[in-house]
Amino acid sequence: MELDYKAIGKRIKIARIKADITQEILAETINLSPTHLSNIENGTTRVSLTSIVKIANALSVTVDDLLCENVIKARVQFEKDIEALLKDCDEYEIRILKDMLEALKTTLRKDIHLREQQV
Repeated sequence: MELDYKAIGKRIKIARIKADITQEILAETINLSPTHLSNIENGTTRVSLTSIVKIANALSVTVDDLLCENVIKARVQFEKDIEALLKDCDEYEIRILKDMLEALKTTLRKDIHLREQQV
């Protein structure tokens, strides 16, 4: 299994921005160069497990928050992501998104035999 370093980097960047921390400050906090941290966030360099743990601790997030695209059983994290997406929606947007999700779920389950053939 190959890790998706671009997805990891994207999650690191999102967590850093939510924490209102610059790349320079985070890099200094975890003892990396700003260039190396930028490469991690862009997914152009592999990030070590030690660095992932340091980054998670510095940003007050879990390692799961940063790695969930690479973990098969990451339901809790994706549920948190969905909740965050809905947080600023008004009543109308919530209703439309619910309808879209129901339609998507129906389509996914209707064509489940196609998914099983691809595995």
